[in-house]
Amino acid sequence: MPIININIKYRNIIFAFFMALSMSVFITFVLVSLSTGYTEEFLSEWFKTWSQAFFCAFFGAYFFPIVIKQVMKKINFVENPLVIEDDYVNERTKR
Repeated sequence: MPIININIKYRNIIFAFFMALSMSVFITFVLVSLSTGYTEEFLSEWFKTWSQAFFCAFFGAYFFPIVIKQVMKKINFVENPLVIEDDYVNERTKR
């Protein structure tokens, strides 16, 4: 059951927003924790770092998939055929 109805044209930008938000919060929290520890300046340092990271992450989360999809269209993915036991036995007997 949807909580809110939003026009489908905003789907990519909303997805990018939530992806950037979650990734930037997680990554900056871990990195600031490792670099400064949990001191009294932790929250101010984390918020400063997070706000900068969110700005970069939002544009990355919005534009990178567009570029990556174009690159992926140029790659031909193939699946190796299954090796059937009879073929394997026939190959070994030919040698």
